[in-house]
Amino acid sequence: MSNPLYDQLFLSNAGKSEPFLILRDGQSVTYADFIELASQFAHVLKSHGLQPDDRLAAQVEKSPEALALYAACVQAGVIYIPLNTAYTTDELRYFIDDSGASMIVCGSGKKDAVMKCVLASGARVETLDADGSGSFVAQAQRMPKIYPTAERDIDALAALLYTSGTTGRSKGAMLSQGNLLTNAKTLAQHWEFTSKDVLLHALPIFHTHGLFVATNISLVVGSSMIFLGRFDTNDMIELMPKATVMMGVPTFYTRLLDDSRFCRKSADGMRLFISGSAPLLAETHIQFEQLTGHKLLERYGMTETNMNTSNPYTGDRRAGTVGLPLPGVEIRITGDDPSVCLPCGDVGQIEVRGPNVFSGYWKMPEKTAEDLQADGFFITGDLGKIDSDGYVHIVGRSKDLIISGGYNIYPKEIEALIDAQKGVKESAVIGIPNADFGESVMALIVAESDVLPDLDQLAKACTQSLARFKHPRHYILIESLPRNAMGKVQKKELREVYGVVE
Repeated sequence: MSNPLYDQLFLSNAGKSEPFLILRDGQSVTYADFIELASQFAHVLKSHGLQPDDRLAAQVEKSPEALALYAACVQAGVIYIPLNTAYTTDELRYFIDDSGASMIVCGSGKKDAVMKCVLASGARVETLDADGSGSFVAQAQRMPKIYPTAERDIDALAALLYTSGTTGRSKGAMLSQGNLLTNAKTLAQHWEFTSKDVLLHALPIFHTHGLFVATNISLVVGSSMIFLGRFDTNDMIELMPKATVMMGVPTFYTRLLDDSRFCRKSADGMRLFISGSAPLLAETHIQFEQLTGHKLLERYGMTETNMNTSNPYTGDRRAGTVGLPLPGVEIRITGDDPSVCLPCGDVGQIEVRGPNVFSGYWKMPEKTAEDLQADGFFITGDLGKIDSDGYVHIVGRSKDLIISGGYNIYPKEIEALIDAQKGVKESAVIGIPNADFGESVMALIVAESDVLPDLDQLAKACTQSLARFKHPRHYILIESLPRNAMGKVQKKELREVYGVVE
């Protein structure tokens, strides 16, 4: 038995002197150096007693070392849990407790707060900073550059990605080696990646888009990435002539379009622009093509499945659609009965089946059984339709999930916080269209009869307790929330009244 994910992503590139990561300052990290660093990191994991199937949670800034930590976990058989760097201590505590992580790697500035989160579990806490320093790296410098790769089966768990729903607790999606590997290989072939490609990478690597799509594709073909810490319009325009492919969320493209320096010449050397993680407005699609001559390629994926569909590389890329099912992936649209397919063009629940689909939610067997059916189809929670040409259209989300800038936000978490504030009788949080982020958060608030809530104080409470991407951009007082005969709040009506494009 081997370690399929490590063997095909990393071992296949071992010893190569070609650049893997090209940094903002012009320096590069070769494949050989990167894989040796990852092996040193794997030795650190073993030195602290981590064994295959143990969990490691990482809340670290983007850096070559942060990426090597992911590679080290794959090599050592440790289950990797990337966490959004914006999560607060309260949010982080839940992920640590729920996952049972044996080690947490965080920035030096967060170590004291994280230490308080692990008092009960006794998990090890090490540091890794954006500049490549920290206790974890210091320990690695003393380690050998070759590590005996842990044997893993293709169905072995490789990562836990926490996703949001509308009913409360975040859920840990269990992704196997096979889920990640087959999806990377399929996408590399579908988008015609080769070792000569240079990917302009400005995405975060705590998210499936930047880590399991962009990075894994580059690894599977042995190509290079211009590895930027974050999106910056100046950097993107300057470095684009050195790249061939860009992956981004709609925000990236709207900000480029807003910059007068971005023009057709900027994209002359590019062969492909890919957009995902949030809805792309048709207007953005059209404007981008008019300016650059390139049609954005929109695709559709989820934390639980990685990528499901894609507009074609060669063929008709249709604005307002997420393309066709990827090879090996099945999509069906169902109604009240999840086993009965609706006719072409009818709107219903989007269900997906394929080797990319996760095995279930961590420690949530009931939720797994509810969403992952016996025939292997996963109920995505998205509403959509398939047109006569097979293109998939997403028209909404059945669970009112908000996606802003590629991040999932569930309203109940924000509503619970707002409802607890003085003067608030009840609230409803909705997503409204936003040309930059896909959606932004709006809080609609009903006041107590005898006192009005302080909206500034509400905003302060959200700022203190929630990651920035969850903060409402608007707080609006209304007289009452619309409800149906069963007393359920009708958020669709709220979106129709207040959901204007920002």
